Amino acid sequence: MNTELIEVIKKNFSNSFNTNNPLLIFSPGRINLIGEHTDYNEGFVFPAAIDKGIYIAIQKTENSKSTMVALDENEVYEFDLNNIIPLSDHSWKNYVLGVISEIQKKDKKLSNFNVVIAGDIPKGAGLSSSAALENAIACGLNELFDLNLTKQEMILISQQAEHNFVGVRCGIMDQFASMFGEENSALHLDCRSLKANSYTINLDTYELVLINSNVKHTLADSAYNDRRAVCEKVASLVGVKALRDATQSDIDAIASQLTDADYQKAIYVIEENERTLKAASSLLNNDIKALGKLLFESHKGLSEKYKVSCSELDFLVNEAQVSKAVIGARMMGGGFGGCTINIIESSKKEAFLEAIQQKYTNTFNKICSVHEVNLSKGTRVIL
Repeated sequence: MNTELIEVIKKNFSNSFNTNNPLLIFSPGRINLIGEHTDYNEGFVFPAAIDKGIYIAIQKTENSKSTMVALDENEVYEFDLNNIIPLSDHSWKNYVLGVISEIQKKDKKLSNFNVVIAGDIPKGAGLSSSAALENAIACGLNELFDLNLTKQEMILISQQAEHNFVGVRCGIMDQFASMFGEENSALHLDCRSLKANSYTINLDTYELVLINSNVKHTLADSAYNDRRAVCEKVASLVGVKALRDATQSDIDAIASQLTDADYQKAIYVIEENERTLKAASSLLNNDIKALGKLLFESHKGLSEKYKVSCSELDFLVNEAQVSKAVIGARMMGGGFGGCTINIIESSKKEAFLEAIQQKYTNTFNKICSVHEVNLSKGTRVIL
């Protein structure tokens, strides 16, 4: 827990609304070991919640309107619960308003409330601050107004908020990992059934380290939705519900109806889905080097077939691949920026990180940031 940030939020809430003792919620961001862009194909993913996330302080009010204060954005926004519509400026506020709207669609009764929001997730790092915010609001409102929503109902509310108010047709992985995360564990999630098996992550002499390219990815842009549309088109041509059900032979049979770019994207999804199953087997066998090899393979597919990497991410993974300190690395998240996830030998970590940061600065004339994270419990009331 970020006790310093909690105190800042509590103090700001008291100063903003002249009242104390709000409900406090923490909702974590997430990493994903492997299984990228497979969630909206109803496949498998392997995420884990982390100890960085979104904190909110929330309380009912007798005022005629509700108010949200975003400390990181230095914004205050007042709104009417009877007129919840998407804002046209692609604002962060749509994540909150979307959750409210989806709850109202379920005929759940809300009254006015005040909320203060802050977080310690690096912006644009691909750690899913958006899902963390959605889940925090859903959890806070559920507790505040005794809505009796289950965790699964809340993550579906969060997902629909992103679809309908933000315009990103995301899968369910981010919301699930943030809500259901377990300490020191990753979740091998079937995105069709929403059933997950928990795997304790014991890296022994290795550590998970994120290296942030500090290239801001824009997940709401057309590139993400375009890839989802490609996957749905190919699945339809094959005659299956989702690419999770297709084989390479199925794709080969319709290859003449596809551009080479779309063919490669479909093949990537099938291969990546299989890699998540192999990753689960690697963890069961405590074969961390096999897991690392799968990470490198995943990045190659994301970069060369699915085309969601960028020169900075490729550079970071290539440097990891030639280093004796790193046994696995790949880009993580929607793509076009954000972080790489790396499995690094503990004894060689500092030297590797120092060297790669210097090389990155020399190559791109900007810095890359290092984030060491611990695997955390999911969205919860903390006070």
